[in-house]
Amino acid sequence: MRLFPAFFYTDDASIVVFGGGEEARRKVRLLAKTTAKITVFSHAVLDGAFAAEFEGRIETGDYVDAPAALKQSRFAIVACREEDCKLDAVELVRASGIPMNVVDRPDLCDFTVPSILERGEIVAAIGSGGAAPILAKKVRTQLEALMPQNMGPLSKMAKAFRPAVFAALGSGVQRRQFWEAALNGRPADLAIAGDFDGAQIALEDMLRAFSTPDSPGIDPGILSTEGDPASGRANTGMVAIVGAGPGDPELLTLKAFRLIQNADIVFHDRLVSDDIMDLIRRDADRVPVGKAKANHLVPQQDIHTLMIEAANEGKRVVRLKGGDPFIFGRGGEEVEALREAGIEAQVVPGISAALGCAASAGLPLTHRDHAQSLTFVTGHAKAGGVPDLDWHALARPAQTVVVFMGVGTAASISEKLINAGRGASTPVAVIENGTRDNEIKIFGTLAELPSMIDRAGIKGPALLIIGEVSAIPAEALAQLSVETAA
Repeated sequence: MRLFPAFFYTDDASIVVFGGGEEARRKVRLLAKTTAKITVFSHAVLDGAFAAEFEGRIETGDYVDAPAALKQSRFAIVACREEDCKLDAVELVRASGIPMNVVDRPDLCDFTVPSILERGEIVAAIGSGGAAPILAKKVRTQLEALMPQNMGPLSKMAKAFRPAVFAALGSGVQRRQFWEAALNGRPADLAIAGDFDGAQIALEDMLRAFSTPDSPGIDPGILSTEGDPASGRANTGMVAIVGAGPGDPELLTLKAFRLIQNADIVFHDRLVSDDIMDLIRRDADRVPVGKAKANHLVPQQDIHTLMIEAANEGKRVVRLKGGDPFIFGRGGEEVEALREAGIEAQVVPGISAALGCAASAGLPLTHRDHAQSLTFVTGHAKAGGVPDLDWHALARPAQTVVVFMGVGTAASISEKLINAGRGASTPVAVIENGTRDNEIKIFGTLAELPSMIDRAGIKGPALLIIGEVSAIPAEALAQLSVETAA
């Protein structure tokens, strides 16, 4: 290991920066996030933008004053553009004996400035010794997906609570068990979800449970959230109803990614892609509860029961659904069932199949020239067959109609829209497995809709997009074919 990572405390510290250009400005911008006193030395007068950006945060001086400042400093950064100025600064810092970083000169550095990820009291640093800074930034970006923004407030809350924990539990094993339970359990879950008042109450409740004289403590392995003694119910977990989007894992939200990585058990639909399933933690339980036409693997009521039972066992539960949970995803029914059972539920939206598939096909769902409104409808009634929709409203021009679950009823949908006044030549698109490697896109007219689906062998899941905007990608493909032939 060529690099040994260490962190400088910046409280009551001074730091010197040499330089007045953009390189120096970037370093000062980073240092300004600390509590240190920053002094900038430059042969040239700092430009107005530099001074204005850091007004009240930095002091400035001439090189002649640098030796005295360096004696009081924890480290120095040399970010001069001119080589002679850079070498003058290096000589001054060497004479002072403090650690030094020289921008773009690793041969002169005592330390490197890593790529930094900061969440309050939690700081992660990724370095490459100057060998591959872009790669270090890539690793930081990947870590950011795993570290929620509210980790910062949680870390500050934990810091403020440390004296109370030490006073109640001392410095033994029980204190460690408390923090493992708190930072892996309900207080952390509430803080990360943004409920800081609730997290504080949960910390206090948990500390009381640990500090009870006849209590040996609580096993942090099972304490996801604290039970309600009055109800006699076991420790209760939280349930996250998470939208997995249309299938491309890169379309997951950061919050969705974090939750499925932290889940103890995942109840998933059949529409969730294999690539997204691969992101679930290996030791998490995976329970398929998907539905297909005329084949409900697990009835909806049983899904509710399974989630409630898992939450009552103290598990972190994720209900992973294709698309968005609240757009024809029965998310509303599941939230109601959980809340009736006294289970905390949060909903994480996903990119709806309509948005993801249309974007993948280059199809704008709204357009100033073609569609001033957008309507989502289901093509499958609760009891089966074609739903009872306002077909005359859906047949109005200058709008886009997106039909979910409409492959099996496409012939009836086409007939009803045409009978209600929508033109038989209205452009339509059918997109199966949108955003995935096996995506199929076909284009045609409303009258051709059933035969298009049959010829392409589309079985679903697929979207029907009806309206003038559906001609836009088809026209582009036709134009591309002409240009290629030419």
